[in-house]
Amino acid sequence: VQLQASGGGLVQAGDSLRLACVASGRTFSSYTMGWFRQAPGKEREFVAAANWNTELTYYADFVKGRFTISRDDAKNTVYLQMNSLKPEDTAVYYCAARFREPITTIVSFYNYWGQGTQVTVSS
Repeated sequence: VQLQASGGGLVQAGDSLRLACVASGRTFSSYTMGWFRQAPGKEREFVAAANWNTELTYYADFVKGRFTISRDDAKNTVYLQMNSLKPEDTAVYYCAARFREPITTIVSFYNYWGQGTQVTVSS
């Protein structure tokens, strides 16, 4: 599967953004989808994920209550709605997929990655 992320940009603290990740292929519903981010000089970290065969979602503690992941299998798209953005949310955001496996926060367990979209939050 090929992933294409979009929706990043430059916003002010407190603003919102919605990222989207479109997947190629006809088996999108069979993929657990995740969002990760990487800030300069830091390791890539888990943000949120949506399971492939249930409505289960999971979030990193630092985004709970602010970010929401959702998926539209008919459109082969996973979204990340980001509200109440903070300067520390500044990073390149990546979508990732793993085939018929449950949610995990471990970067290396995701087999497919999009190219990333930059999110910059000014104070």
